[in-house]
Amino acid sequence: SDLTVKIKDTGCGIPENNLNKIFTAGFTTKSSGVGTGLGLAICKKIVEKHNGEIIANSEVGKGSEFVITICSE
Repeated sequence: SDLTVKIKDTGCGIPENNLNKIFTAGFTTKSSGVGTGLGLAICKKIVEKHNGEIIANSEVGKGSEFVITICSE
């Protein structure tokens, strides 16, 4: 059977125009020198190496949810 992990917060959410970029290496909304934009890109690579996927759902003002699914072989 598959393993699914959901991580949800009630933060400020991710604007729709950024949602398709968050897994791209180097993408960050932080100011210069604060972040490298590698965290989610590395997470995605790790999940994919384990035959899985990670998706993000978000609504501005309500929060975000990340869903990681690892498929059994």
